Amino acid sequence: MIVEQRIYRFKPGAVPEFLTRYEARGLDLQKRVLGNLIGYFVTELGPLNETVHLWGYDSLDDRARRRAALMADPDWRAFLAEILPLLETQESRILMPTAFSPIGGTG
Repeated sequence: MIVEQRIYRFKPGAVPEFLTRYEARGLDLQKRVLGNLIGYFVTELGPLNETVHLWGYDSLDDRARRRAALMADPDWRAFLAEILPLLETQESRILMPTAFSPIGGTG
């Protein structure tokens, strides 16, 4: 398993609006296509106005296939057009679990 960590920084005050829109329109789309949502968070200390979410995939190929399917979905693209004006930056990291990780590592 690999984990993708995605961090979105929003314009000041935009996180509540994003979360409302995401829960209503984006969450089910992502869960249906991407599958394994490990966690979804907002920052309380440190850099503010951010969401951090973790998605699990079987492999980099699995991630690429699922992300491409999501981007091909017209409902997802319409949702993106709606929320992009709220965003400032986006960051993505691929995390590899250690052998002793509770979610299973590659050793």
